[in-house]
Amino acid sequence: QLQLVESGGGLVQPGGSLRLSCAAAGSTLDEHNIGWFRQAPGKEREGVSCISSDGTTYYRDSVKGRFTVSRDNAKNTVYLQMNNLKPEDTGVYYCAAKSAPLNRWNWFLTYIYNDWGQGTQVTVSS
Repeated sequence: QLQLVESGGGLVQPGGSLRLSCAAAGSTLDEHNIGWFRQAPGKEREGVSCISSDGTTYYRDSVKGRFTVSRDNAKNTVYLQMNNLKPEDTGVYYCAAKSAPLNRWNWFLTYIYNDWGQGTQVTVSS
C-alpha cells in the first residue's frame, strides 16, 4: 500500500502557473506508475497525466504542451507542472498509484489505480 499526499494547489489567474506535488510514503515511488486526475464540480474524475515507472509520460489532449509530469525518486515525489492555466483546468487534483504496468490505452482509467491521495484544489479564475 502506498500513501499519497498532494500539495501545491491554489488560486491563480488564467495564464498563470502552479506546480503540484505528490509525495509518497509506505513504499518506494519509483516502482509505481503515478497518475494525475482532476474532478470539476458536477463532472466525473478525468485523467490529466501519468508517468510510468520507467519514465514514460502521458497527457490528455487538452493539457498537452501546457502541463509536464516528472518524478524525483530521491524525494519520493512526483510533480505536475501546470503552465498557461485556463479556467477549465479548475478542479480538485488527485494523484494515484498503480503497481502493475500500464500503457497509452489505459493510463486514464480511474478504476485501475490502487491508491489515491486526498486531493488539492486548483482554481483558475480572474
